[in-house]
Amino acid sequence: MTNITDLKKQWLKDPEFKAAYEDMADEFELASAVIEARASAGLTQEELADRMDAKQSLVARIESGGQNTTVKTLLRVAEATGTHLKISFE
Repeated sequence: MTNITDLKKQWLKDPEFKAAYEDMADEFELASAVIEARASAGLTQEELADRMDAKQSLVARIESGGQNTTVKTLLRVAEATGTHLKISFE
């Protein structure tokens, strides 16, 4: 059985894959933050969606990094998970 971490290490040796992965780093970071907020609140994707008055598929797209999410939607995630949205430029 192949471990996903081992696969990722192998794939990152490919310059094209590595470039594409690095290009999506911000999306992965945002997706991870939403997953962490949801998990810390003890919610499933469906429960989060219900609290946001949205569909579960929206939450799934955000968590996969495949959704160009608005600040308004992120504020809804924060409210639904009992967290605060913080955006910064570094």
